[in-house]
Amino acid sequence: MEQKLTLKVLDLFSGIGGFSLGLERAGMSTAAFCEIEPYCRKVLRKHWPDVPIFEDVRKLNATDITETIDLICGGYPCQPFSAAGKRRGSEDDRYLWTEYLRLIQELSPRWVVAENVAGHISMGLDQVLSDLESENYKSWTFVIPAVGVDAPHKRDRIWIVAYANSTRSDRNQNHKICARWDSIESCFGSLANTNRTGQQKQYATRLAERKGFDSWFSVEKRGKTRWPAEPGVGRVADGVSCRVDRLKALGNAVIPQIPEIIGRAIMQIELCY
Repeated sequence: MEQKLTLKVLDLFSGIGGFSLGLERAGMSTAAFCEIEPYCRKVLRKHWPDVPIFEDVRKLNATDITETIDLICGGYPCQPFSAAGKRRGSEDDRYLWTEYLRLIQELSPRWVVAENVAGHISMGLDQVLSDLESENYKSWTFVIPAVGVDAPHKRDRIWIVAYANSTRSDRNQNHKICARWDSIESCFGSLANTNRTGQQKQYATRLAERKGFDSWFSVEKRGKTRWPAEPGVGRVADGVSCRVDRLKALGNAVIPQIPEIIGRAIMQIELCY
C-alpha cells in the first residue's frame, strides 16, 4: 500500500489558523501553533484540539517541538512595515523576523512560507531575503491580493516561498525544483495583477489553465463565487463574547485560499521529486 505524503507544519504567529487551514486543505498536517493572543489561542484550541499551542515565539525552541518540521509558515507582525503605522522597521519592539529566522536555523525545514503587508517591499524585505539566502534558501516573492481569490476586498500582501537547497544532496534535483518554482512564479504573478479591476480571478484562472497549473486553483471558473457568511475558522464567538477580539483576529487573519494554492504547488513538487 502506497504511503501518503504529509508535510509537518509549524505555524508561527498563527492568529485564528488561516495558514494552517489552507495548508491542511493542500494535504499538510499542523504539528504546532505559536500565538500570543489569548482569544486566538481559544479559537485554535476549538478547531485543533489535539495540536500543541505555544504562546511566545521568543521562548519557543526546537527542543519544544516533538516532530520533524518540513515547513514553517507564518505572518510575522506587520506593524513595523505597515503604512498605517510609524514604519520603524527593525527598530520596532514588534519586529519578530529575527525569532522566525532563529527557528528556521534551529529546525532546518525544507520549506518556508511567510506573509506580510505590501509595505514590507519598501522596508525590510531585502533583509529577510538576504537572511534566507545566508541560510542557503532559494526564495520567491509574490504580491497576491485577496481579491485574486475572489474575496470582497483588495488587500495586497507580500508572500515569500523559500526552499532549502541544502536539504537534498542531488544538485540536479535541486535545479529541477528551483526551475519548477520559477515557472510557478509567473503563474502567481498573474494572480497578483491588481490592475485588472474585477477580473483578477478569471484572469488568474485562464493563466493557470494555460500553464498547466489548473489543479491548484479551487476557485470556480465561471462567474463570481459568494464567500460563505460564516467561514469555518473563528468568525463567530466560539464561546467568547468579546466582539473587539473577534474583529481584531479577523483583521489580522490570513485568507486560507492563498496558502492552499501555495501548499498544493509545494505538495506537487514534493511528490515529483
